Amino acid sequence: MTAQPDIARGRLDSDALAQNFSDLHPAFDRHEARVAAERCLFCYDAPCIKACPTSIDIPLFIREIMTGNTVGAGRTILSSNIMGGMCSRVCPTETLCEEACVKEVSEGRAVEIGNLQRYATDDLFAKGKQLFKRGAPTGKRVAVVGAGPAGLACAHKLATLGHDVMVFEAREKAGGLNEYGIAAYKSTHDFAQAEIDYIVAIGGIDIQHGKRLGRDVQLADLAKQYDAVFLGVGLGDTNVLGLEDGIEGVIEAVDYIAELRQAKDLASLPVGRRIVVVGGGMTAIDIASQTKRLGAESVTIAYRRGQPQMNASDYEQELAQTDGVLIRHWLKPSRLHAEGGKLVAVELEYTRDEDGKLVGTGEKLRLECDQLFTAIGQTFLPKEVDGAPLTFEKGRLAVDAERRTSVPGIWAGGDCVAGGQDLTVAAVEDGKQAALSIDRALKS
Repeated sequence: MTAQPDIARGRLDSDALAQNFSDLHPAFDRHEARVAAERCLFCYDAPCIKACPTSIDIPLFIREIMTGNTVGAGRTILSSNIMGGMCSRVCPTETLCEEACVKEVSEGRAVEIGNLQRYATDDLFAKGKQLFKRGAPTGKRVAVVGAGPAGLACAHKLATLGHDVMVFEAREKAGGLNEYGIAAYKSTHDFAQAEIDYIVAIGGIDIQHGKRLGRDVQLADLAKQYDAVFLGVGLGDTNVLGLEDGIEGVIEAVDYIAELRQAKDLASLPVGRRIVVVGGGMTAIDIASQTKRLGAESVTIAYRRGQPQMNASDYEQELAQTDGVLIRHWLKPSRLHAEGGKLVAVELEYTRDEDGKLVGTGEKLRLECDQLFTAIGQTFLPKEVDGAPLTFEKGRLAVDAERRTSVPGIWAGGDCVAGGQDLTVAAVEDGKQAALSIDRALKS
């Protein structure tokens, strides 16, 4: 007989939970920052800058740290990436700036750029130094839809250029995935909101919460009422397995992560003893590691292809495995087993690649589980744009190099646009470039 689902709250005590969800990378102190900074070669043609989507002058801010000018370092960072503080915590530096670092090539250990960036930005925030101010008013009004990284970066740049910005946000808090979607141990002490407070403090930016595009505000109305519109709506829906049929215990990973991020008491979250996660990206890694840290005994990630095809970086995969997560490849779910409407097991089929096409082998594997988390990608909801004649590409909004959509007066950026990297740092760059393009259009 199959065991009944074992889902419980408070599997670990408060001390264990606090330890498990403490800061993943404790901040540098002054000595550690100086030692790390001294390893930089200050390359003239720095490959790390080219690898950064926001083109931060990395050698410059590291040199400023070395000379004790942390405020200057913060200015260098935030002038290129207004969310440099969050990006220092969540950016996959191991596949961007640090992978390109000359020291990585020559010594096998890159300069710790991410930690140095955090040191500078944290010091700046701790000192309460506001480096930016609102530009001289232009009389132009811009609507920004979505208060995630793309929308906030766009709003901030527009405000510094003198435009009035109204941000429409569907949720009760701003921040997008920075607030609701990343692992709790990557951003602690409510840093996401502290960063947002810094961004809006310059003035000229108003945020209306509970305003969802297509429900509370319509794109056609915004286009008429404002001089320009920027869409940073993210991805509003998730892919489904198609096997659920209302079975209790099958959960969308993004929903659980959002609940965890907002939980006042982590012990209040129900977590299974045996968990299976379906997917191979960062969301799959984050939900797997976090449920293990909540006290799950066994957590298995099942991914339909091989390890090289996983979207999650090698570093993140290793982090999950360090937490005790088992990652199994070439498996896809084929059937869910339930008793009394509650999940008790998942049946997986082994897969293989035949001339670039994924096929099932017919061989099956059954894993007992109390909860199954789906992390198989998110999709854009075209209905959110209210039938506007926007061009789509592979299910997302098509934009040009300036982040202009096919409709004049409407720009877009972040996860909702085609060709993006689904990274905070890339979304910030989208917002910044869109703001510069909007400014040029409004002043022409």
